[in-house]
Amino acid sequence: MASTEAGPGPATKAFAFDNTYAAELDGFYVPWQGEPAPKPELVQLNRALAAELGLDPDALDSDEGAAIFAGSLAPEGSTPLAQAYAGHQFGGFVPQLGDGRALLIGEIIDRRGRRRDVHLKGSGRTPFSRGGDGKAVLGPVLREYLVGEAMHALGIPSTRALAAVTTGERIMRRGPEPEPGAVLARVASSHLRVGTFEFFAARGETERLAQLVDYALRRHDPDKVDAEEPAMELLRAVRDRQASLVAQWMSVGFVHGVMNTDNTTISGETLDYGPCAFLDGYDPAAVFSSIDRQGRYAYANQPVIAQWNVARLAEALVPLFDQDQPEALVERLNTEVGAFSRRYELHFLERMKSKLGLGRSDEGDAKLIEDLLSILQVGRVDFTGFFRGLGDELRAGAGSREVDRAAHQPVDPWTEFAAVEGAQDWLGRWIDRVEHEGRDPDVVARGMDRVNPVYIPRNHNVEAALEAAWKESDYGPFRRLLGALERPFDRRPGLEDLEGPAPDTFGPYVTFCGT
Repeated sequence: MASTEAGPGPATKAFAFDNTYAAELDGFYVPWQGEPAPKPELVQLNRALAAELGLDPDALDSDEGAAIFAGSLAPEGSTPLAQAYAGHQFGGFVPQLGDGRALLIGEIIDRRGRRRDVHLKGSGRTPFSRGGDGKAVLGPVLREYLVGEAMHALGIPSTRALAAVTTGERIMRRGPEPEPGAVLARVASSHLRVGTFEFFAARGETERLAQLVDYALRRHDPDKVDAEEPAMELLRAVRDRQASLVAQWMSVGFVHGVMNTDNTTISGETLDYGPCAFLDGYDPAAVFSSIDRQGRYAYANQPVIAQWNVARLAEALVPLFDQDQPEALVERLNTEVGAFSRRYELHFLERMKSKLGLGRSDEGDAKLIEDLLSILQVGRVDFTGFFRGLGDELRAGAGSREVDRAAHQPVDPWTEFAAVEGAQDWLGRWIDRVEHEGRDPDVVARGMDRVNPVYIPRNHNVEAALEAAWKESDYGPFRRLLGALERPFDRRPGLEDLEGPAPDTFGPYVTFCGT
């Protein structure tokens, strides 16, 4: 990597690395270095996250920090490497993928004692690049920054954005004009994926597979390291984390877009924000990815695909079990994988009950939620706006339209909702259900406001912010949107234009891998 003539400065000394992946898993990666960037410049530094990691934000907010985050300069103690993994992509198995444009530069222990990866995305070619240039451009980097931080603020497990830098390069992508090169520095509790286990299972490397299970448990489930069947404990833990994660996605209308097994984390964090998007009008069949022509990763399919991915993990772990009774083993694994559905349903039910202000359980709750989603689907009602408006509805009283929502929302989802047959009947059932609990409506409404966001990364707002950044070098819209998303539940004056769905003129929304 490049170095500065004056020698290492504060930024290069800022990271107290403790690199277990590099030290313990030889053969699971290729040591590699980022390509020198002609002119790295810091676009955005997540100062709060830097402080949380025990880093000095002032030291990182520098030319030296920009060079580190671009992959051009190695901080002291780093061991940059490209991780090996395989993956099922749109259902087809690819035995070798790996970090084709990313580097794990090391691990640090944050102020709360948690181990965190520091990872660069877009730092150049690696041995796993498969013909690609290994680079990223500014739009996708800022998208991942925005959406990842929004997910974190919504309380959904996610990789985090530490910094975004431009490299000084111009790179050709989809459009006719070259775009600014960029790198994202992101943080995760690990970058272990289902595809990591598939890689070694496909190669028949059982010893390394067992080593990987041990490492994953020590990192994410240390209380299960000494279990009689470590592989089974790992499978259960990943299953449960993925069931919870996808239920959270569904509760905010998030569509990941590329739920391949190489994007399915062992930690239960959301990884990679390429062709992702959020619902405006509620549509279970919503697909935003340009290459998902069959709707494999449509919004409503996400729980099914997550369970399918867990099944692929179970298959990869088969060599680690006693093979004396193969039929019994298959039955056991099928039972564990099959338990995903019930766990997901319970998580989703609890999330939706919270959004509806329901504190206790009732046998009719699932039906109440099912009927509501059917109404939202028929009316293509704005998903986020509707749930946020329910708190106002409760404050106003049963069936009342007295609350002036027009002052808050450019498009009133209640107009869409009320036009659907059965809407008023559902509203009465819901209010009766809430009143049956006997709690103060204002207290209930305030609780709903804490789980139903005002601001999400609306697709048209994201695109406007990214276009201003890469076409005009204007980061004002990006930072304004980021500021709103960092406090998604707090309505603030002057941000009304960030609340509502896309105007009709925005048209169908299409995203692309790498964008």
